[in-house]
Amino acid sequence: MQTAPKPQTVAKASVITETQEKYQRASGVLFTEYRGLKVKEIQALRKQLKDKGGELAVVKNTLFRRAIGDDAANVPEDLTSGPTAITFIYENETDCAKVLMDYAKTHKNLVVKGGLLAGKAYNAQAVENLSKLPPRDVLISQVIGAIAAPLTNLVGVIEALYADPIRVIGAVADKVNEEAGNPVAPKAESAPAEAAEAPAEEAPAAEEAAPTEDAPAEEAAPETTE
Repeated sequence: MQTAPKPQTVAKASVITETQEKYQRASGVLFTEYRGLKVKEIQALRKQLKDKGGELAVVKNTLFRRAIGDDAANVPEDLTSGPTAITFIYENETDCAKVLMDYAKTHKNLVVKGGLLAGKAYNAQAVENLSKLPPRDVLISQVIGAIAAPLTNLVGVIEALYADPIRVIGAVADKVNEEAGNPVAPKAESAPAEAAEAPAEEAPAAEEAAPTEDAPAEEAAPETTE
């Protein structure tokens, strides 16, 4: 007859399963030593972390390592030695790191040991550096701004390159439409003011303005309509 598992074994299995779920949801974890902290102090810290998107849990080191499986090889032994409280970060990595670092400054019994972010281990100094970074949404905005600025300049350059050809094409199209609708040379009153002020002897003769047999006006149209 098969015997039922011991309650202690069931409890450990439950902790491992629960820790696995938290670890899979989290973007990273931070390790702290809480030796000497009072229960109410731990509760206060837990609330602050929850408000920022983290969860503080006290898990036995051996059970935590079993829960995270192969990733345990990336966690240095000193991060999971002694009484360890683990912060699972679900969002706002920098804010959670800042909560821990600020709390450690006012509560000497809390010691930030390091963290595991994106499968890579970080020491206490790296966690402190993380805590000094702007929040994630601000960082994303800054990165987008840095990328968008050169793109905006590039668009301006492209528009400038296209501007002159577009104006030329537009002028040619207007000229073609004008000649197609009225092949006769424009009247004197439509000429620019400068032309009207020119001496009479320099004005082109009427017969020179008209199309000649060598360069018929209708032969220019096919070239410009392309």
